[in-house]
Amino acid sequence: MTYETFAHEADIGIRGMGSSIERAFEEAAKAMFDVEVDIKKVQKKRKVRIKCAASNIEELFVEWLNALLTQASLRGMVFSGFKVKIIKGKLLELEGYASGEKLDAERHNIKDEVKGATYSQLRVELKKRKWIAQCIVDV
Repeated sequence: MTYETFAHEADIGIRGMGSSIERAFEEAAKAMFDVEVDIKKVQKKRKVRIKCAASNIEELFVEWLNALLTQASLRGMVFSGFKVKIIKGKLLELEGYASGEKLDAERHNIKDEVKGATYSQLRVELKKRKWIAQCIVDV
């Protein structure tokens, strides 16, 4: 596992780690959905495309997580697989997808509802040759 959660006074922190920024974003998405359900029980039956853009990498990270939550809510789904590609230009653009299935409350073991990713304790950085992407999510 290359993601984790961490304690916060009222909410929950999520952190993804990887050999690239993209991998850290993917792992953080796993951490966020693992706050909501047991993602080991979520089958990757359907892919949903995700696109977003921002002026810097930290904002892009929050945009990515919130785009995932929006798509999950609109479609009544939960996700367990993620793929990210970041394109550098005038703005940073993210193209990717999330894979998962319709939410099954009984099988997926519902935990906490994540309402959104926040800028609290937000950081995206390279530390000891590993990328870390983290923030607090509102539950």
